[in-house]
Amino acid sequence: MGSIGLNSVSSADAGGGIDVQGIVDQIIYSERAPERLMQTQQTQLNSEAAALRDISSKLTDLQTKVDSLNDLSGNFNAKVVTSSASDILTASASGVAQSGSHTVLVNSLATVSSAYTDQLASSSDTFSTGSFDLQVGSGTPTTITVDTTNNTLDGLAAYINELDIGVTASVISDAQGSRLALVSNASGQSGDLTLTNNTTGLVFNKGASGTNASLTVDGVPVSSDSNTVTGVIPGVTLSLAGAAPGTSVLLTVKPDTSSASSAINDFVTSYNAVVQAINAQFTFNSATGSAGVLSGSTSLRMVQQQVLSDIAYSTTGNGGFVNLSTIGVQMADDGTLSVDSSALDDALQNHFAEVQNLFQSTSPSGFARSFSADLDQLTDSVNGPLNVELNGITQNVKDIADGIADFEDRIAQRQVQLIDEYSRIDALVRQIPLMLQQINSQLGSLQS
Repeated sequence: MGSIGLNSVSSADAGGGIDVQGIVDQIIYSERAPERLMQTQQTQLNSEAAALRDISSKLTDLQTKVDSLNDLSGNFNAKVVTSSASDILTASASGVAQSGSHTVLVNSLATVSSAYTDQLASSSDTFSTGSFDLQVGSGTPTTITVDTTNNTLDGLAAYINELDIGVTASVISDAQGSRLALVSNASGQSGDLTLTNNTTGLVFNKGASGTNASLTVDGVPVSSDSNTVTGVIPGVTLSLAGAAPGTSVLLTVKPDTSSASSAINDFVTSYNAVVQAINAQFTFNSATGSAGVLSGSTSLRMVQQQVLSDIAYSTTGNGGFVNLSTIGVQMADDGTLSVDSSALDDALQNHFAEVQNLFQSTSPSGFARSFSADLDQLTDSVNGPLNVELNGITQNVKDIADGIADFEDRIAQRQVQLIDEYSRIDALVRQIPLMLQQINSQLGSLQS
């Protein structure tokens, strides 16, 4: 049984009993000391886990940025195409396109086939039933049946659209009346419309024929049923904007240095976030008198050493572009990086192949290839050092939580026991005045 505080005992001097709840609360608070220690440990571990997750997240982002530098079809390998006459021709290129120049002559554009009917007074006026055959390009003709359910321009337009045969039908109305218009969904000869065997009350007229675009690419004649031309120059998509038979257009395919520059700057930003987060854990804070919650983490030290080792990468040859500093990426004393934009732009504009080789070389492994392999190990969900430590901390937190739950069960039982004991004491204390009164009464009787 715990000891009773003096204040609690003195409260019984007038027979008013003792403060049972107050006494029990004092004893329980004292006996909760081990639990408070567990809660402190739990708070510390949760702080360490949060810091580990934050750094792990930053490491994962860094891995994404490094992989982008190492991706043979990524931003670092993007191509850009310039045109000497964008009003005639523009183009785009994928990463597989080869750098170089091409001469293109656009003789004519691909056209879209169309047809229209003679006008009727109104789009809701009826006309004779019957049928006609509608053929798109060299495809199989479709018989369009006109009956009493669709023998208006509005009804026939809706009916043709529901067939989904590669033709869009609409009704065009003006001051002269209404016409049914048919437009092929495909340009060029493959989308040319042919109407035959018409037995309806409608008269069809050919609006425009579907013709292929005609162009020459580096002297080779090309016919295309679309004004978007692919496959002629590997990896390059041509977009024909205007016909100019006598004008040669110069297309220049070259590396997209802006994409490469963005990829490098994104990497530097992500790398600095990792280094600064790690540095914060090992830096002594004079205000708090301590370092970060992970200052004693050997796993974090391992990650720090590996990252700093990777960033110090250097090779030989390669036209003198052997490490990050040679392309304008410099390291400060705290391990963070900064980018000299002028130096980087010069390297990308005039020595793109060397810069690309610095990052993506296979023999020996380039900077990005080597760094990516090490980051794969550092961020491994099972064997990565930070994840191993985090998994251990997570288990410890669970064990402590289980311990606290067990302790709470025991303390609840202890509290019930104490309340019972001190309630009985309180009952005895409350009987003392009555006992004294009885004794005094008996003593008075003896004296008389």
